[in-house]
Amino acid sequence: MARGQVERSRTSCLRTRMPSCTLFDTAIGRCGLIWNDRGLAGVQLPEGEEAATRARMGRRWPGVAPAHPPVELLAAIRDITALLAGEQCDLRGIVLDETGVPPFHRRVYGIARAIPPGSTLTYGEIATRLGDPGSARAVGQALGQNPWPLVVPCHRVLAAGGKLGGFSAVGGAEFKRRLLLIEGAPLAAELSLFDD
Repeated sequence: MARGQVERSRTSCLRTRMPSCTLFDTAIGRCGLIWNDRGLAGVQLPEGEEAATRARMGRRWPGVAPAHPPVELLAAIRDITALLAGEQCDLRGIVLDETGVPPFHRRVYGIARAIPPGSTLTYGEIATRLGDPGSARAVGQALGQNPWPLVVPCHRVLAAGGKLGGFSAVGGAEFKRRLLLIEGAPLAAELSLFDD
């Protein structure tokens, strides 16, 4: 193989490992997807202005570059858009790049990912399903670091006693309530924003 071909081959390999991104319109604003050759690396919820959303993606995924999504992610965009328009879509088939995600977080995300639209669990219920009922706070911390909101539906996980609990996206708990209302979660409108 000629030297130029070797260099192009190495460059091509490196390029596929670098994260790529795209923005797309939804009922809640312009969302972003970040991916690499291993799968979906992250989801960016709207930050208000498109420039702020792009800037946030650049900070969270250094080196990310705009690109046209592969076929699998075009399907993911279609399903996420439909979910945010109130349709019952299952996003569990989207392949995630879990590189660097701690094992406990992976387990939490796996349970959260199985919660269907319109349903909820509490942090404590997830802790119990993990076999560690005392780990509700750790569950909340793991969900607060979720790189795939919507695909790993952390908004479907509530605090005890009918409280929404935290949400790290712009708009916080009120945005979480909005997502639950879109999905038709029972009693979403009555959930308390505040701890007593």
